[in-house]
Amino acid sequence: MTNRRQFMTHVAMASAATAWSHNVFAQQPDATESAWARINRTKVIRMGAVAGAAPYYHKDLASGEWKGFMIDFGKGLADSMKAKLEINETTWGNSVLDLQSNKIDVFFGLNPTPARALVVDFSDPLFNNAFVLLARKDFNPKTWEEINKPEVKIAVDIGSSHDQMISKVCPNASIIRLEKAADATLAVQTGRADCQVLAVVLALTVISKNPTIGHLVLPTPTQATTTNLGFRKEADHQWKDYVNKWIAQTRASGKVKDVVLSNMQALSGVKPDQIPPTISF
Repeated sequence: MTNRRQFMTHVAMASAATAWSHNVFAQQPDATESAWARINRTKVIRMGAVAGAAPYYHKDLASGEWKGFMIDFGKGLADSMKAKLEINETTWGNSVLDLQSNKIDVFFGLNPTPARALVVDFSDPLFNNAFVLLARKDFNPKTWEEINKPEVKIAVDIGSSHDQMISKVCPNASIIRLEKAADATLAVQTGRADCQVLAVVLALTVISKNPTIGHLVLPTPTQATTTNLGFRKEADHQWKDYVNKWIAQTRASGKVKDVVLSNMQALSGVKPDQIPPTISF
């Protein structure tokens, strides 16, 4: 009888342990589950967002509400899948790491540099973002070649797409590399630099906030970068393929331009007629 009781006790304990282990493992996220499978299972899209980056991203400190054209694009993507948009705060620098570590499913606003393409995947371009000059008032070059001279001082934020472009297009210019874009703007404002290279969306925002800094110059031929979405690298490409189809439909409908312009006016005070006619999104 004692042996029988001991046997039954061991069986019961083993069954309980098995049930417990099954429950624990059932609660663990499946590391092999693709983003497409997880989004369809949970109906949640996890998107990265950067505070203080209007008109791309803007977080209201009082309400915690997110705005900006990347947020609007994220909502449009989530709506197309009848999913909830979950916004996770990150930084431009950490966004790639957050994609790699599966903290987010998508990040809007990455430039597909060769180095980044080694570690994350990219969508087709969402829109084009032309490079312009934020120039001191009496500096008005017509072409990029005009500023490709040692006597011309060009400020950029180091390591950025602005830095990469101007280093390639104007290798003979005196390039002043500073830590932040705001530092490069200050260099123009104080006369340390003749101009700053910026994507047009950012340049228009800076001038709208402080017109005394300088004026917008669009040298020819137009130099531009693409604004893309970033994804975690994985064998299943269904998530990226779906997003590319959504981008194509959104661009074809004209919504990309509408979303960009409305947010630039609402968050940066940039009116549509302030955008050079040669600029398209």
